[in-house]
Amino acid sequence: MTSNPLDQQPASRTVAVPASIDMINLLGPRDDFLRILEEQLQADLHVRGARITLSGEAADVAKAAEVLGELITILRTGQGLTGETVERVIQMSEDPTAAASEILTQNIVSSRGKTVRPKTLNQKRYVDAIDRHTVVFGIGPAGTGKTYLAMAKAVQALQAKQVSRIILTRPAIEAGERLGFLPGTLNDKIDPYLRPLYDALHDMVDADSVPKLLTSGTVEVAPLAYMRGRTLNDAFIILDEAQNTSMEQMKMFLTRLGFGSKVVVTGDVTQIDLPGGIKSGLRGVQQVLEGLDDIAFCNLTARDVVRHKLVGRIVAAYDQFESLNQDRRTQR
Repeated sequence: MTSNPLDQQPASRTVAVPASIDMINLLGPRDDFLRILEEQLQADLHVRGARITLSGEAADVAKAAEVLGELITILRTGQGLTGETVERVIQMSEDPTAAASEILTQNIVSSRGKTVRPKTLNQKRYVDAIDRHTVVFGIGPAGTGKTYLAMAKAVQALQAKQVSRIILTRPAIEAGERLGFLPGTLNDKIDPYLRPLYDALHDMVDADSVPKLLTSGTVEVAPLAYMRGRTLNDAFIILDEAQNTSMEQMKMFLTRLGFGSKVVVTGDVTQIDLPGGIKSGLRGVQQVLEGLDDIAFCNLTARDVVRHKLVGRIVAAYDQFESLNQDRRTQR
C-alpha cells in the first residue's frame, strides 16, 4: 500500500485531559505510563499541567492522540490503568476496527472485587462468538485466555439463568507419566487433569458456593470418557485441552449437544500429547465442520497471551523456530 504523503508531514496537536481525571492516573505513578507511551509511540509527548502536546509526523500524532483518547475513556468508566493496559491500548491502535476502551471495559463476570474482561481484540471476538453461536472453538497457545474466558461466559450464563448447569470436561491424557503409577484412587489420579478447571471456577464464584454447586450437580467437572452415552440439555459445556482428543472422541463429544445448550471447545494444537499415529480431533474438526451454520472457529495467537509478557515472547519464539524448521523440511 502506498503511504499518504500527508501522513508524513510534520504535525502538532494538543490533548486536553478533563478536570475529572487525575493526571497521575493517566501518566502513572512516577510517570510509568508516560514512559511506556514515549517508548512505544513515534510521536513526541510534552506534558504541561492537564495538557499533553504531541508532535511528529501526522500519522504518528494521530495515533498518539487516539491512544490517549482511549486511555481517558477507560479512566472515565472508573476502571484504573496498569502498564499492561497501556501496552494493550497501543497494540490495539494498530487495528482501525478495534476500540480499545470498548474491549477493555467489557465486563463478563465479577466476583470478590475481581472482574473478568477480554484484554485483546481476538479475545473480544472470541467472547462475542460465544454469545452468537451454539458451538465455538477457541484455538491458540497457552495463556491466551481460551479456557478462562469460556469459564467466565459459563458462569455468566448460569447467573443469568440462560442455562441450568455447567459441565466442564477434559481428556485425561498422560504427558510423560503413567496414570497407573500415580498414587491414590481413580478420582485422585484424574483430579490433577481437572485442576485448572477447578481453579478457574474458584476465581469466578464465591468460595463457599463452589462445594454446593458441585454437590448439587449444578457444576459438573468430569473426564471426557464420562460424557459417552449422555445427552446434555440446558447446559453450558466446556471441553478443555481438546487437542488431546482423537477424531472419534471429538465426534462423540460434539454429538452430546442437547436442547438449550452451548458448547465451547478449547485447545492448543501445538501441544498434543496423543500417542503416535492418533490424529488430533481438534486438528481435524475444522475440515469436517467448516461451513456449518452456528459454529465458529476463533484463533488466538502469541499477541493474545495475557500472562507474564515473557510467555508471549516464548510462544512467538517457538512459532518462529517451528516455521523455520518446516521451511527447511519443505526445501529438501
